[in-house]
Amino acid sequence: MSKAEDSGDSAARAPRGIQSVEVGGQLLKALAHTGRPMALKDLAREADMTPAKAHPYLVSFGKLGLIEQDPVSGHYGLGPLALQLGLISLQQVDPVRLAIAELPALALRLGHTVSASVWGTRGPTIIRVEEAPTPVHVAMRHGTTASVRHTASGKVFAAFHPAEPVAEALRLDGHAGALEDPVFQAELKEVRAQQLAVVDRQLIEGVSALAVPVFDGFGQLVLALAAIGPSATLDLRPDGPSASLLRDCGRQLSQRLGAPRAKTHQ
Repeated sequence: MSKAEDSGDSAARAPRGIQSVEVGGQLLKALAHTGRPMALKDLAREADMTPAKAHPYLVSFGKLGLIEQDPVSGHYGLGPLALQLGLISLQQVDPVRLAIAELPALALRLGHTVSASVWGTRGPTIIRVEEAPTPVHVAMRHGTTASVRHTASGKVFAAFHPAEPVAEALRLDGHAGALEDPVFQAELKEVRAQQLAVVDRQLIEGVSALAVPVFDGFGQLVLALAAIGPSATLDLRPDGPSASLLRDCGRQLSQRLGAPRAKTHQ
């Protein structure tokens, strides 16, 4: 069989779609990407089509409830059906499963042990550890409760989790009132600004860590990703390659969970 014949057979075996649905879908993608109602001409331009071509699709999407048009401004935004689909999608996504699937590749790229933590009954709890692909390992166990005050994952939760359970976890860990400590407040302010927590030999001598938040579609912190390694080899610079890789992974997971592209916390 020639290459041309093989290529033709492959094309024939490829799943067939409906081109008009794919074309119209560009309008929905444009609305989702911009995150705000748009005028017809702007929406059409964003979807790379003319207003005359875009309008019939918008009429049909409006009948389905996928989009709606503001009666005053005439701008188009996502409709009630689109919102319902989004909420159902958020309910079906398991953030822990998504994060765990990313850890092996993340450990390989960082060259350090990585972990995922969620908020448990007594504070940040490690649910998964992926060892570094090097002879140097940092001992961590699943189910361990991390220090809120002295670990990178703990500081991520202290910065973004509701204050009341954080204060209780700090009290149980022997740090009652830590949230009122100006030094700790300054640390948490920096974590929020950088979307990154850094711990340099704070809990265990010779061991340092970085951690980043992962948010869901409701803007809530769902877990923390951390990289842990020997202080001599783990790059702790906020703008360094390790921090960038960890942040990118956290942001990508957040976006898959429906979070906005940028998350800030005051």
